Amino acid sequence: MSERCRFAPTPSGPAHPGTLLAALLCWLDARSRAAQLQLRLEDVDHTRCTPEHSEQMRAALRWLGLDWDAESVQSERRAAHEAALDALATQGLVYPCKCNRSEIRAHAQRAADGGWRYPGSCRERPLPARGWRECREALRLRLPAGRVSLRDETGLDLSQDPLAEMGDPVLRRRDGAIAYHLAVVVDDAADAVTRIVRGRDLAPSSAIHRVLQRSLGLPEPVTRHHLLLLAHEGGKLAKLHGAVGWAELRARMSGGEACAFLAAAAGLGSGCERVTPRDLVSEFDWSRVHEQDQVVRWSGERLELLGPSPSER
Repeated sequence: MSERCRFAPTPSGPAHPGTLLAALLCWLDARSRAAQLQLRLEDVDHTRCTPEHSEQMRAALRWLGLDWDAESVQSERRAAHEAALDALATQGLVYPCKCNRSEIRAHAQRAADGGWRYPGSCRERPLPARGWRECREALRLRLPAGRVSLRDETGLDLSQDPLAEMGDPVLRRRDGAIAYHLAVVVDDAADAVTRIVRGRDLAPSSAIHRVLQRSLGLPEPVTRHHLLLLAHEGGKLAKLHGAVGWAELRARMSGGEACAFLAAAAGLGSGCERVTPRDLVSEFDWSRVHEQDQVVRWSGERLELLGPSPSER
């Protein structure tokens, strides 16, 4: 079976340099392996994602010089997500949760991903007699106790006791939206994904995804986690940290210049001021890609690469 990769951004705002770096590395991995590449727009959060943001995401990727072989839209997979909920509920793994964020935060237990660990307050509550569809509360996965042994392709140890370190994750939100953890594993199976290349900020979710894959009898793709771009002020370069959006970048640099900057940030720089992704394919190798996160600053006029994160120097 041929390999199939996917780039799966959330279209909740403008693509920023961190988005574009993740897209470029995923694209280079796929094209250097002659693998199929799927663009999946993970738009199930209807409070933040819009068709306009999805179209802007496509435009940003094209501006950088990227293409893809197929496309899927996560919100169109509702039936498959609900079928997965049925399967989990049949196994007794789904329960309703009435806790709000402030109640969870009050327990002051940090999760492995930096969020707040769910303490299990509602864990023994049953579903309504007529099933989860009758429930107007959030639905959570009843995780098994114990350690999940797991490593990614780089050898990064992803082993975790997800119940102890993360807590039972939400599968369906109170507003009815299917949550990330469930949607992503169902969609990876539906898209026949065999390789997942993503930023290492998502690594702490790996054990939960493996539990879900095994509970649902789904394939277990190979994963690889790569460096992040960090804001000069601290934290990953992302929408929530006020990173510059691609439209502002486009007003001040060409797609080729942006590609050259991102390649240099990743350790793939050729010294050229402008490159296309295709220029990078023939010599692409993960051994050349920086392992350390890189600090980037937006001056208001241009992107500046400041080097490795101080904590990793």
